[in-house]
Amino acid sequence: MAEKATSKQDTFLWEGTDKRGNRAKGEIRGVSPTLAKAELRRQGINPLKVRKKPKPLLGGAARKKKITAKDISIFSRQMATMMSSGVPLVQAFDIVGRGHENPAMQEMLMKIKNDIEGGNSFAEALSKFPNHFDGLYCNLVNSGEQAGILETMLHKIAIYKEKIEAIKGKIKKALFYPTSVIVAAIIVTGILLYFVVPQFAALFQGFGADLPALTQLVIDMSNFMVESWYIVVGAIVAVVYAFINAKKKSQGFRDALDRFALKAPIFGDIFRKATIARFARTLSTMFAAGVPLVEAMTTVAGAAGNVVYANAILRMRDEISTGISLQQAMRQSQLFPNMVVQLVAIGEEAGSIDAMLAKVADFYEEEVDNAVDGLSSLMEPLIMAFLGVIIGGLVIAMYLPIFKMGEVV
Repeated sequence: MAEKATSKQDTFLWEGTDKRGNRAKGEIRGVSPTLAKAELRRQGINPLKVRKKPKPLLGGAARKKKITAKDISIFSRQMATMMSSGVPLVQAFDIVGRGHENPAMQEMLMKIKNDIEGGNSFAEALSKFPNHFDGLYCNLVNSGEQAGILETMLHKIAIYKEKIEAIKGKIKKALFYPTSVIVAAIIVTGILLYFVVPQFAALFQGFGADLPALTQLVIDMSNFMVESWYIVVGAIVAVVYAFINAKKKSQGFRDALDRFALKAPIFGDIFRKATIARFARTLSTMFAAGVPLVEAMTTVAGAAGNVVYANAILRMRDEISTGISLQQAMRQSQLFPNMVVQLVAIGEEAGSIDAMLAKVADFYEEEVDNAVDGLSSLMEPLIMAFLGVIIGGLVIAMYLPIFKMGEVV
């Protein structure tokens, strides 16, 4: 029993000074405060305060939210600002990490900080979390470290992440409104068929006359809904689950969705412009960081967000490696508008491809923004018409027998 008691370790919060006299704080595991202080001294820390970390309240673990792309975007901006202000890298991690509201983000940033303190480079520490820091992010950080312009590169990364997240937000905005209305229409229709229509059906039974075809159809649908609602609900849940599962696990299904997205009416043009903006923004950022064009194209393909463009970019990379210019490879892919190809050609001649691609990205990001706003204005009357046909059709079907009865009287 004594052996188990001595082997039990707790987490302690400490504050102290390092070898250079700078204030520092953190966490350490130990059997007791005395042994924790001894371990800190071995690490070169002069401990001033050591106290046991309080246990989280009940349900505290549930507050540990998933790390989102927005968290990474904000982190990039904070690190860029800190380093531009002259704050050392490790200290910047400590400030940003401990000030973050998401415990999961705090934990990840503290692990990265510890890796850097252990001798790893910034890029190497980030690469251990590929779900949050992709190849593009790590390559840009590595380029900044090698060239001694890490703070400048972090600013470029921050701008890139903010622009990409803005594009994603616009796409979600374009899809959210019609999707939410369709879901609401399905729910309202289900409620009407299950609760309201049976009341009318009971009333119509005493008429002793044949019901209009539309009314009879709605009543038959209502009877099926009342008797087999679990089949309807189960089918909807099964379809949604199958769609999500297939999208998560099947590469072929995701590829098919990407191809459909570019051809979809109304939305296809928005997806295409967003993909071109993402391509231009990513390639511009990498080219400005000094990454060779052929090497950059591999990362750009992964960041394209659409398999059609990703495959085309990889083919362009192979063509460029044989000596073909970027604008020729883009023209041969037949996926980029002539304006984009011409701007890239001018950029190649002037030696300013990154600047021209940045202009292309700005233009198409604004185009996506305008298209989403225009789509919202276009969708409102279409959605009202859709709701009118569905909900209004049910109401009219229920009142048709009453109107006929009034005509007979």
